[in-house]
Amino acid sequence: MARKKAKHPYRDLAVSLGLTLIMLTAGVYGLETLSWPVVGGRLIRPLVRLLGFILVGLAAGQMIEAMGWTRALALAARPVFRFGRLGHRCGAAFMAAFVSGVTANAMLVEFFREGKITRQQLFLTNFVNQFPAFFLHLPTTFFIVMPLTGRAGALYFLLTFAAALLRTLLLLCYGRLRLPLPPAEAPATATDDRPTRGARWKDMLAGVRRKLPRRITMVAVYVVPIYVAVFMANTMGWFDFMRDALAHLVVSSFIPVESLSVVVLSFVAEFTSGFAAAGALLDAGVLTVKQTVLALLTGNILAFPIRALRHQLPHYMGIFEPKMGAQLLVMGQALRVGSVALAGAVYFLVG
Repeated sequence: MARKKAKHPYRDLAVSLGLTLIMLTAGVYGLETLSWPVVGGRLIRPLVRLLGFILVGLAAGQMIEAMGWTRALALAARPVFRFGRLGHRCGAAFMAAFVSGVTANAMLVEFFREGKITRQQLFLTNFVNQFPAFFLHLPTTFFIVMPLTGRAGALYFLLTFAAALLRTLLLLCYGRLRLPLPPAEAPATATDDRPTRGARWKDMLAGVRRKLPRRITMVAVYVVPIYVAVFMANTMGWFDFMRDALAHLVVSSFIPVESLSVVVLSFVAEFTSGFAAAGALLDAGVLTVKQTVLALLTGNILAFPIRALRHQLPHYMGIFEPKMGAQLLVMGQALRVGSVALAGAVYFLVG
């Protein structure tokens, strides 16, 4: 994994920030919708917040590994990850994903860099971690969606959950068939508790202080310019164009009903508005429950890949480095879209 450019992260960061400043200057003086106050309010603050979350995630991942908590954290997932031949470290990242996807990804990349997991294990675990990600925002979205759409919303959640469960099971089965048996995990002994807890905390903090500045610098080298490039693409309307083009294509090709197109377009435009539009049309009798569910699933398929590109691409490329991050994001979204489309097709045929 050693690379020549990784030896000089601070020099690379200076080059990265220089290129970013050139992009911003060109945007401010070349776009009517962009100005330095807009950059400060809509770009700098979210970017600093994102880097802060990544910093916390990297620190948490290092602390969990340094304190030897990976096995304890993976305890609940151990039978499942033993079946998938992914090992206890991947199980620990899976459990961490219920709290923070950034922390889970930071743990995976650290394990991979240190040679504790393979590339295949990293990829499979990242894809499996879509399952805890489904629950991460569920409490908030569930209580927004259910009052708006009722039975249709419940069916929508049931189908998206079934899709997440299906792809998780298939990925675990793939791991069992393709991955070698992980080495036997040595049981903890009395010596594992030495040095004392205070000394272990001291060593852990020293390790974090030693590794974290370099790691967050390497992450920032990629995150800052990519985040700015995505921001400028959004300012120029590229994502709106892609969103509307995809929505019109799908609606005109597969759902030639104007009322459904309203739901799809509004869902793609903004998460809550799609459910609000669906609920209004459902209550008015314009749509049946089945039509509403299918329209919401279609909006889900259209919206999430574009949202992933806008919101996840910078930190994926920063944490995993550009090539691997892009591969993980594209393949993960393809799996998610395919499973949701399959769940929707089954519901269309038998619902």
